[in-house]
Amino acid sequence: MRERRTVRKTPSLAGQLLLAHPVMRDPNFKRTVILMSAHSDEGAMGVVLNRPLGKQLAELNQEFAHGPLAGVPIYSGGPVAPEQLIIVSWQWLKEESAFQLHFGIEPEKAAELVGTPGVILRAFLGYSGWGKGQLENEMKHDTWLVTPVEGEQLEEADGVALWRNILGSLDPELRFLANEPDDPTVN
Repeated sequence: MRERRTVRKTPSLAGQLLLAHPVMRDPNFKRTVILMSAHSDEGAMGVVLNRPLGKQLAELNQEFAHGPLAGVPIYSGGPVAPEQLIIVSWQWLKEESAFQLHFGIEPEKAAELVGTPGVILRAFLGYSGWGKGQLENEMKHDTWLVTPVEGEQLEEADGVALWRNILGSLDPELRFLANEPDDPTVN
């Protein structure tokens, strides 16, 4: 008689946030907040939400200069394919207490969303990606913390402040670690 084995799958992290643990020193991910768009047994991908480039789509490409997407801010989405433009929209649906994410939308669809109440549009150059089992291995080593998107927290801050705010809301010890200086000698 054959023994049955149960394979336990990791729950999908799509639609959730990955927060870099305060001890992470990899410059690609130090103090980052990543919005996960896909996660399966084959790998994972998302975009870094808190690395604004200080530019708008109008500055990137003349096709956007005079259209409705001209003012959409551009962020560095991660180290993979840094020339690739990815347009993302999201919205917190208060009535349902749900986060709605549209990842990799076409410019025509994004243009239709401009001005829609509650919809946030951002453009990303590049993305963050993990091969099969890579993210799960990093998670075993406490490299990342996972948290759902709560309310309008993604609009409350930008840059490292977004990471500090979300991380600090998870645990007092993490709040303490998130506020430590890059150089401990200036403490």
